[in-house]
Amino acid sequence: MNVRKLHDRSAGRIEVITGGMFSGKSEELVRRLVRAQIARQRIQVFKPTADSRHPPEVLITRDARELAADSVADSMALRNAIDPKVEVVGIDEAQFFDSGLVSLVTELADRGVRVIVAGLDQDYLRRPFGPMPVIMALAEFVDKTHAVCVQCGLAAHYSQRLAGGGDQVLVGDVEVYEARCRECYVAYAGD
Repeated sequence: MNVRKLHDRSAGRIEVITGGMFSGKSEELVRRLVRAQIARQRIQVFKPTADSRHPPEVLITRDARELAADSVADSMALRNAIDPKVEVVGIDEAQFFDSGLVSLVTELADRGVRVIVAGLDQDYLRRPFGPMPVIMALAEFVDKTHAVCVQCGLAAHYSQRLAGGGDQVLVGDVEVYEARCRECYVAYAGD
């Protein structure tokens, strides 16, 4: 019988799911992780403590799917929480992590772990966001998701800020952001 060994180096890879807010990134992350569970692979799911919209022990998608998760403060805490026998690691809201996430996901993939990273590639000013651009450059697979522009109904890639000041990081939902296409996007000038 030809069975893949645990941590077969050929299985290691980085997959990125990115796009603007409300585009289904977390839903796709959960879908892939559930499929890994069905395949009886050992998974771990992480999210940043900075994202306080939901309970810390669960990743909850917009369509109400849930998956147990560990909330961690930064890439070092994530590194310390990795089970040595893990086969698939899922990381949600990766834009909120520090630059140490880049070397961590690379090390995991190099040792045979499938790493699935979901997060915004751009902030509300359409600037590269956190470690996501570098992780995208290193990834074997990158999927860009799109929401629906709330102004015109076309494919939306940008996260339009509606309120909340000028800090790059502002955790919020529909009360602070909406999905916009290139034509309907307007640079946020502040409150």
